[in-house]
Amino acid sequence: MTPSTLDALIEALRCLPGVGPKSAQRMAYHLLQRDQRGAARLAAALGQAIEVLRHCARCNTFTELEVCERCANPQRDHRLLCVVEMPADLAMMEQTHAYKGLYFVLMGRMSPLDGIGPRELKLDRLVERATDGVVEEVILATNFTNEGEVTAHTVSELLGARGLKVSRIARGVPVGGEIEHTDIGTIAQALIERRSV
Repeated sequence: MTPSTLDALIEALRCLPGVGPKSAQRMAYHLLQRDQRGAARLAAALGQAIEVLRHCARCNTFTELEVCERCANPQRDHRLLCVVEMPADLAMMEQTHAYKGLYFVLMGRMSPLDGIGPRELKLDRLVERATDGVVEEVILATNFTNEGEVTAHTVSELLGARGLKVSRIARGVPVGGEIEHTDIGTIAQALIERRSV
C-alpha cells in the first residue's frame, strides 16, 4: 500500500502537461530516492515563484515588478505590439533578435470546445493596451493551429474595428527546410504568401 503522502506527491506531479500517472510515479520515486536535494530545490523555487511572480500590468507576462523590464525599456519600439499566446512564445520571438517592439501575452488561446472565449482570455485588456494612443500596429503571432487561427481572427476583428493596423506573421517553408520533407499545407501557404525578390 502506497503511503498517502507519496500518493499526494504523485497526484500533484500529474498537473504538469503531458504527465500521466506512470510518469508522475517515476518522477516522484526519482526525486525521493535519487535526488532529494533537487526535490527540495524544486519545492523552494516553486514556492518562491508562486509568492513573487505576477502578471505585468502592460504585457501580461510573468514578472516580479508591476511593469516588466521589457515594457519599461525606452529603447523598445512602443508603436509595435506583438500578440503571442504564451510567455514561451515571447521568449522564442526575442531569441530571433528581429523584433524590437513590445508584446502582449494572452496566456492561452481561444478554444470554444474547451469553453475558452474572449472573456476567459481577457481580450478587453488587450484592446485597452492596444488602443493606448501609442500603438500603431499590432502583429499577431499566435500559433498556426485551429485555436491559434480563431484567436488571431477574433483579435484582428476586435482591433481592426478600432482603426488599428493589424498584421499576421508569415508562415512557410522553414529556414533550412527541404520542400520534399515539408507538409503540403505549409507549401501551399508559402505559395500564397510569396513575395517579389
